[in-house]
Amino acid sequence: MSNNQLVKFIKEARKRGFSDLQIKQPLLEHRWPVNEIERAFAYLQPKFKFKNQVCLFLDSEVLKILEKRANKNMFTVSEQIEDILRRSCVGLKNKKVLYDEKLDDKLVALFSRKKRR
Repeated sequence: MSNNQLVKFIKEARKRGFSDLQIKQPLLEHRWPVNEIERAFAYLQPKFKFKNQVCLFLDSEVLKILEKRANKNMFTVSEQIEDILRRSCVGLKNKKVLYDEKLDDKLVALFSRKKRR
């Protein structure tokens, strides 16, 4: 198990948009042991082998909406998008009728397979 204080620091820095390299630099400057830093980053790595990645290009207004919603839910933007897509897939899997036209989320509408006229 890695140092809880260090893990919390890394999580908070990532939420604020810092890269792993930008996070490691000040830790090393403040004389944190390298093996402890590496252990904390390893602890935060996803536990699955393969992670599918999708690159999205979003309109700035859509991104602002996502950021606002993510802050409200205490997520990062990527976590918020993942949550929206996961809920959409679970909802579709449980429904046997066509997807309801009243979409509560513009992002779900973007990824909807329903054909438009």
